[in-house]
Amino acid sequence: MRRLAVGVALALLLGACERVEGPLAHDPARAVPDSEVAGIYAALTSHDAAAIEAALDRVLERGDRRFVAVLIEGLRVSHLAEEESQGYNARVVALERLSGQAFGGDWFRWAEWYATTALEPPPGFLEHKAGLFARIDPALGAFLVEARPVGLRPELIRWSGVRPGGVPALTHPALEPAASAGWLAPEEPVFGLAHRGEARAYPLRILDWHELVNDRVGGEAVTLAYCALSGSALAYRAPDGAGDGHTFETSGLLYRSNKLMFDHRTRSLWSQLEGRAVTGPLAARDAALEPLPVVVTSWKAWREQHPGTSVLSRDTGHDRRYAIGEPYGGYFASQKTLFPIGGRDARLAPKAQVYGLARGGSARAWPLPVLTEARVVNDVLGGLPVVLVALRGAVEVEAHVPRTGRVRYVSGAEVRAYARGDERFTPPEEGRNGEVADAGGGRWRVTEAALVGPGGRRAERLPGSIAYWFAWRTFHPQTEVYEP
Repeated sequence: MRRLAVGVALALLLGACERVEGPLAHDPARAVPDSEVAGIYAALTSHDAAAIEAALDRVLERGDRRFVAVLIEGLRVSHLAEEESQGYNARVVALERLSGQAFGGDWFRWAEWYATTALEPPPGFLEHKAGLFARIDPALGAFLVEARPVGLRPELIRWSGVRPGGVPALTHPALEPAASAGWLAPEEPVFGLAHRGEARAYPLRILDWHELVNDRVGGEAVTLAYCALSGSALAYRAPDGAGDGHTFETSGLLYRSNKLMFDHRTRSLWSQLEGRAVTGPLAARDAALEPLPVVVTSWKAWREQHPGTSVLSRDTGHDRRYAIGEPYGGYFASQKTLFPIGGRDARLAPKAQVYGLARGGSARAWPLPVLTEARVVNDVLGGLPVVLVALRGAVEVEAHVPRTGRVRYVSGAEVRAYARGDERFTPPEEGRNGEVADAGGGRWRVTEAALVGPGGRRAERLPGSIAYWFAWRTFHPQTEVYEP
């Protein structure tokens, strides 16, 4: 560990003191021949100082910027191993010469910068990266070597520091009736799901430790997939014909600070926020999960609206301190991200909370404070008239977190989206939080499935998600931002 600290300090000093004139000129015609690439990979992962130096000299001689990704990956591995790899400083200097950047040994800044470039790695990079991951855990390497990622840049897949299954999913979890859940505070946040006549509450104090619940609601297999790092939770119906055997687990891998989960049946990786397979046999078939509407609200509000709800029990079979705000309270209260995201969009702060909807090729983000202030917003998305209803304000948390102390943050807000047809809605009279009004003064009940109006008219619910802006923007790069 001390050797690494010295190496990093020296590399940082080199980055600070050595003026980098610009990247070496990259001429694809002079790139390292593909026949030599495997040998360079082997040299860079060896403990042979002379071989490493020769490989770096060859890359620099050719000005082959494809190896920027390889060197950044090696920098990360050195930090994870907490030891200085052979030729560490020479790698950093080569990285700076190839890229024209001066980030020294700061892997986070290198990763953030790389995500903004159009650089591509040399052939065999995925296998090289899989080999590095396999040193940590063979299962991590297998996720990458078995199938090429679809729609993702493999350079931007990161290890979170958790091994596969290290954040244990809850499968067929224990439940309890609302009346026996006296341990829940009235104002604490829960994810609420109502499906086919059954209501379920998932307290965030439990989900923060487990992130995935493979459950049955309304007689159907569903998965609640939560990513604390991106502040997003979605419910998905299991794929057709999958049955109860199609369950999900946390892989330990991230894509731009959003979790990648895997299914036990095929071990394909899935994007949590998109609900689609990105590696493995299911990715080859463009498999996607069907989203179900889920809401973030307080336990009190959910129970009032769904008195017959059941709730996820603390009897999970795991030894965890299920206290409000743990283990991520400090992260939620901070504006910092724990992992690189890249491609920051200045329209909103990276961790601003938004409610996102996507339809076809259109996507829009509504800032949460705008929704909670307006309470009802009529809009159009991709030609579809929509209405967003947020009658109860933000769900605020105040908790004491070890090592951080007292923290305050917003877990989200009770936002629901509906296809409004030709109607335009306005907020209800004060105190009537279960209704909205149409242009003619007719009252419409807010339900989990639809807005239900006079004469049984319905405006059907749309599945959307609350997420941090950086996460929504990553997977919907063409998204618009709503402005009143």
